[in-house]
Amino acid sequence: MRTLFAALPVSLLLAGPAAAFEISSPSVSDGKWDNKYIADTAGCTGQNVSVALEWKDPPAGTQSYLLTMYDPDALGNGVGWWHWIVWNIPASATGLPEGAGAKEKNGLPKGAVQGRGDIGQREYLGPCPSPGTGPHRYVFTIYALKTAKLETERGSTNTMKLADAMGVALGSASVTYHYSR
Repeated sequence: MRTLFAALPVSLLLAGPAAAFEISSPSVSDGKWDNKYIADTAGCTGQNVSVALEWKDPPAGTQSYLLTMYDPDALGNGVGWWHWIVWNIPASATGLPEGAGAKEKNGLPKGAVQGRGDIGQREYLGPCPSPGTGPHRYVFTIYALKTAKLETERGSTNTMKLADAMGVALGSASVTYHYSR
């Protein structure tokens, strides 16, 4: 029995650390966004196509995901701006294809729900910071949830949806890309 316990720490060391939950986008790199991913409102002339996203190594027990895109630098008052929120993404998903955030929701997995961003529409809203405000941070965060369906109250704000998700979150991963004009 003593040999078994002595070997246990060595076997744990050999197993190595668990892989870290990660999210990334093959569509953009920091500071470099193709015009098709930029908003088509407020003086911006992009095509408002949502970027492709990929994630890997979610926590064990993940049953669904919630995804957000948030600009903490918007408005310059510390409140920020919600660009995109999608929940009830099935655990089998390892990402979203380019264009998944369209109003028609054709690219979202079955069962996924697209919420309203701060512009009031149920779709992706690309970057469009005010000219001269410097680089803004666009933070994509994926939350791994221990429930297959996130229950939120009808009409709840994105902050309330995020609070609901935090109550059932197993972990999260974020990536930040900058953009300015």
